[in-house]
Amino acid sequence: MFLYSLVALMTVCFSQGYTIRSSVSWAVTNDVVDEELDPHSDETPDVLVDNIGIWKQAYPSSVYRDGPDKKTEQGSKSDDLSSASRVFSYRIAELKVPSSTPTPPPHEETARMARYMAHYSDWGYLATISTQEKIKGLPFGNIFSVSDGPLDNSTGIPYFYVTPMDNTVTDIQSFPFASLTFSQAEGDFCRKQVYDPEDPRCARLTLTGKMVEVEPEELDFAREAMFSRHPVMKKWPPEHKWFFMKLVLEQVWLQDWVGGVSLISLDEYFKATPF
Repeated sequence: MFLYSLVALMTVCFSQGYTIRSSVSWAVTNDVVDEELDPHSDETPDVLVDNIGIWKQAYPSSVYRDGPDKKTEQGSKSDDLSSASRVFSYRIAELKVPSSTPTPPPHEETARMARYMAHYSDWGYLATISTQEKIKGLPFGNIFSVSDGPLDNSTGIPYFYVTPMDNTVTDIQSFPFASLTFSQAEGDFCRKQVYDPEDPRCARLTLTGKMVEVEPEELDFAREAMFSRHPVMKKWPPEHKWFFMKLVLEQVWLQDWVGGVSLISLDEYFKATPF
């Protein structure tokens, strides 16, 4: 009965031009929707990463290409969806990430562990003092993509690519101090060790300091740091007035084992290496 229902569901979805997706997908042209991929082929489709949802409408591949022919006659709704797909998708070849995250350093090497987490974390949780009317003066947290530099050049300083349209940026303009938290649960380490995210052995790092706009002489590095790790950002709409910020550190707080936390001096932190 379950198998019959699953087949029926797949039949309905495919008949409407939808394809089942995992974390990666590729554009399917109208004339090959019904064509089966050769399971024995060594060729890999030109994949796109997309975070619109579990189901993604199969538009012609031309909507993913730049140029005058990229528009399709799908109507305004289809145009909006395909535009969103282009904004939040990127070719995997553009993404400069390690094939696997290196093994964490020993927990006793606290400064090195802090640098490891700051470098290999792709996103973190930024806490600010809210300026929103209903929660003014209260803590407010938000997720941000971050980078402390290209994969082969760690600085220990988190960089951000932000828009003034974001509530958190409004908070920062009012009170520039913030805390950025990373968790080792972001990757596979804690899952493989069967550590709960709150287990002290599943390390968490909080960097506290002042958020500042990146100066002109540092813009090239900030751009390389962010776009090499988050290439989709290059296509985000310019009318949102994106700009680069960084967190100037004042405190490094780490818990990576049982028995208490570590407050790592800035001197130790910047002398350590994540590699």
